[in-house]
Amino acid sequence: MNVPMPRLRHPEKSKKADSEIPRKPKWIRRKKIESAEYFETRRLMRDHNLTTVCEEAACPNIGECWSKRHATMMIMGEVCTRGCSFCNVSTGRPDALDAFEPGRVALAVKKLALRHVVITSVDRDDLEDGGAEHIAQTIRAVRHQTPGTTIEVLTPDFLGKGNAAEIVFEAAPDVFNHNLETVPHLYPRVRPGARYYSSLRLLDDAKRANPQVFTKSGLMVGMGETLEDLRQVMDDLRAANVDFLTVGQYLQPTPKHHPIDRFVTPEEFEQIERMARSKGFLGVSATPLTRSSFHADEDFAALKEARNRQLASVNAGGDGTA
Repeated sequence: MNVPMPRLRHPEKSKKADSEIPRKPKWIRRKKIESAEYFETRRLMRDHNLTTVCEEAACPNIGECWSKRHATMMIMGEVCTRGCSFCNVSTGRPDALDAFEPGRVALAVKKLALRHVVITSVDRDDLEDGGAEHIAQTIRAVRHQTPGTTIEVLTPDFLGKGNAAEIVFEAAPDVFNHNLETVPHLYPRVRPGARYYSSLRLLDDAKRANPQVFTKSGLMVGMGETLEDLRQVMDDLRAANVDFLTVGQYLQPTPKHHPIDRFVTPEEFEQIERMARSKGFLGVSATPLTRSSFHADEDFAALKEARNRQLASVNAGGDGTA
């Protein structure tokens, strides 16, 4: 009897040499949190047959977030068409889209009573529109079920998909997020299927399509970048009018993934945050455990408050930088 071989989670990395995963410093380690709310959130995800990036990306903050009934939905399946060297999401040929998924996401958001939801996805280079219409349908479904919930989408880059991103822009999410992930010179090794300036242009296009939308991007550090590299990326993001920047420590998922160059200290993260704020971002989150969707509801509230202060300053005759 032939026993089928198990599907490799990262087939594109199977022939890569292993690199040792260093022991995490004390400021990275987190206590395991498994409250009643945590298990209720997990049950709800299972009951609605939903995938979360919290699990697929092995997020270190899952205990805290799920105990607050905050889960980041990952739509369009759990298999990505890209093979980024930092990412723990499975790579391969995805299944067909599930037409009922947007409705299930909306129902889960309603049951969790979320004031703010983050919806992300795998890359779907196999689809003509990169999954843009499916993302838009999910936004509309959540709005129908819970009109008071604000919606943040963390999208693929839609590289080579023409005007597909405009479909998402027209669905009018409250926050449009696309992560640059790393600095330009590391793209060939870290994001080989992506293009730095295409990702920047996507963020710029989102703001041009709807000046009221909050735009957001994230970086990982500890991959081999320098402080000057980060400074240039911040300048590029501000040139694209990006409102919010997240910066967190890269954590290597397996020995086959991109090796950790170093653990950035909390003091260095404070320096990075000061530098980012000096560039004029409306909001910045820069800590070792910062992730795109971590405390996203609180960050959104802070973004609105910062924009209101900025508008008040302009109306009072200031320059809007207060």
